Amino acid sequence: MEFTAKQIADFLGGTVDGDENASVHTFAKIEEGVPGALSFLSNVKYTQYLYSTKSSIILVNKDFKPEQPVSATLVRVDNAYDSLAKLMSLYASMKPAKTGISSLASVSEKARIGSNVYIGPFSVIEDGAVIGDNTQIYPSVTIGEGATVGSDCILYPHVTVYYGCKIGNRCILHAGSVVGADGFGFAPTPNGYNKIPQIGIVELEDDVEIGANTCVDRSTMGRTIVRKGVKLDNLVQVAHNVEVGENTVISAQTGIAGSSKIGSWCMIGGQSGISGHITVGNKVNIAAKTGVISSINDGDTIMGYPSIGYRNFLRSSLIFRELPEMNKTIQKLQKEIEELKAKLEEK
Repeated sequence: MEFTAKQIADFLGGTVDGDENASVHTFAKIEEGVPGALSFLSNVKYTQYLYSTKSSIILVNKDFKPEQPVSATLVRVDNAYDSLAKLMSLYASMKPAKTGISSLASVSEKARIGSNVYIGPFSVIEDGAVIGDNTQIYPSVTIGEGATVGSDCILYPHVTVYYGCKIGNRCILHAGSVVGADGFGFAPTPNGYNKIPQIGIVELEDDVEIGANTCVDRSTMGRTIVRKGVKLDNLVQVAHNVEVGENTVISAQTGIAGSSKIGSWCMIGGQSGISGHITVGNKVNIAAKTGVISSINDGDTIMGYPSIGYRNFLRSSLIFRELPEMNKTIQKLQKEIEELKAKLEEK
């Protein structure tokens, strides 16, 4: 489908600088622009490409002032990055959704399947499972006994939802993600470790997105819960009985140990580790590779291992680089002190 600059500006509440009839049918990064493509500029590091790109239309912020002539048509908006997301969502929504149940799928007669559902080849829907309207289940997905998947969800290939778990509406589960595997619960004995049965469930509320090969473990008792609007990157581990608050985002390779509670609107950087049985407040920012071993107050920004205040860590990092020279100075001072002591004793 094609859209003109005027149509795009009207949809986004923006204005047009240039040819309002310029049209686009695809998206491209500004540095890789081609005729007929729409690009965006929100990071000043990429400004140089604005003057050479071949893209037909560029989204820019309203206050952007070009320093050279621009051949592309500019659509000025309040927030170029946010506007791009809206356009891409619109574009994606126009693609026809798959429907129908493959003859190669295994769907229990005791399962309840909504309308306009797609179930791909080699997927398994077990007894008592419920699939909501307009949900798309790609090949080789397993929905366990008594599990619930809401409406307008997308489950990509090789997703596994274990028995009894609950998935809300408009959730996206990427390839290989696992919802409801056993939590890591074992009781030590003189002869080894006895498994503690994990009899709870996992519940994902509405509008949650789970990245590829991410695991959310079922609870020992009760539920592990991922609240509305949470976005988990690839390769994230959420342990048993964890609660993740609304609209929190967690980057790849982060692990959250059992029974910890993460607040709302948190941002957690990649490869972070969060200990068990602690509370992370609301609107907390955790930098990448941070080790969180104690509870964190609302609004804090932390960094390092073990974690300390962000600014404190930056100040400390400056000292780290000076430690070798500081050590030499200390050794020199110690030597001078010993020499002074010796002289004083001689007197």
